[in-house]
Amino acid sequence: MSAPFPFTQVDVFTERPLLGNPLAVVHGADALDDGQMQAFAQWTNLSETTFLLAPTDPGADYRVRIFTPGGELPFAGHPTLGSCHAWLEQGGVPKRAGRVVQQCGVGLVELRAEAGRTAFAAPPLRMAEVEASLLGAVLRALGLEAGEVVAAQWLDNGPHWLGLALRDAAAVLALEPDHAALRTLAKVGVVGAHAAGSECAFEVRAFVSMSGVAEDPVTGSLNAGLAEWLIGSGRAPERYVAAQGARLGRAGRVHVAREGGRFWIGGSSVSCIRGEVRL
Repeated sequence: MSAPFPFTQVDVFTERPLLGNPLAVVHGADALDDGQMQAFAQWTNLSETTFLLAPTDPGADYRVRIFTPGGELPFAGHPTLGSCHAWLEQGGVPKRAGRVVQQCGVGLVELRAEAGRTAFAAPPLRMAEVEASLLGAVLRALGLEAGEVVAAQWLDNGPHWLGLALRDAAAVLALEPDHAALRTLAKVGVVGAHAAGSECAFEVRAFVSMSGVAEDPVTGSLNAGLAEWLIGSGRAPERYVAAQGARLGRAGRVHVAREGGRFWIGGSSVSCIRGEVRL
């Protein structure tokens, strides 16, 4: 058994504990190997567990590796925000005041503090059309007819999402997916608009049985991809708030903004557990 590592469990995309997406963060994890990291991620059984390491890029403040119960990710949004929160809380000092630079599998990701929240600059997004045969299989797994889908798009910013826009938020919340079928098909993100004047502009759900978790409570990478897709296609304003997690008893809030050519995805984080872990 190794020496203990500092440990933080953070709730992300919420100001109140237990309403966001939990993240396990292991600090100073340079001595751990891939197998130990994967085993701990499987044990926590959270959508993601992160390991903070010394950076290898001189432009970075820290390096992070991100694991789901089923494998490692090059990038993910809520682990980026939660890891930054935990790193700062543990005494991390950025090289440049007001800006944190994270090194991860997609390279360097910039974060900034804004109005009590942290936001990351979304990595470059690659979009592609969805193959008709795969789309049909996904719709069957979701219990949807083709006419109920406004648009479909592959969204790849590290994680590879099949994005679906439905007619409204109620249609998103009503979905009862066949998670066993989705496990062999794709990670699926679904979005629908709330009525004008609502607290949130959109409702989002993320079905990720491929990663070992049926539904992710609140998902930064998906919201980043959806933002670029929706704003770029004129389906969303340049600033909005998305809700996610309602069907899981959560109340995640994701703040989206396009500034120039960059998309910023932000939210609050709160630490729920602090201590140490032995691996």
